[in-house]
Amino acid sequence: MTKGRPVVAVVDDDPRLLESLADLLESAGYAARSFSSARSLLVSGLSGMDVLITDIGMPGMNGFELCDLVKKVRPDLPVFLITGRYQIAEADRTQGVSGCFRKPFDAQVMLAAIGDVLRKSKNGG
Repeated sequence: MTKGRPVVAVVDDDPRLLESLADLLESAGYAARSFSSARSLLVSGLSGMDVLITDIGMPGMNGFELCDLVKKVRPDLPVFLITGRYQIAEADRTQGVSGCFRKPFDAQVMLAAIGDVLRKSKNGG
């Protein structure tokens, strides 16, 4: 866990969603870092992040591919997937993922889930 406010990174190609999620996270006391693509997140690096939220359907590298890559580098990093599609990903693709949210998602449910994983990681699992 980083000192101070937990850092939550959000990756989504929808600028409105990025902005609203960043506002939500900041208002809940988190430090939000927004990225418009998986590539921009990877360029900036994964250190110092406490939670990652990524959209599944993005141009270039999708959320599943990003999640797979992140799990190799930071296996301990909680990852949440969000999707606008009706079908939530097949169960085998979401292994190692802390949660899956379908747009439009309930902000309070998402904040509660983030709080839960942060408490668990702070207490050593």
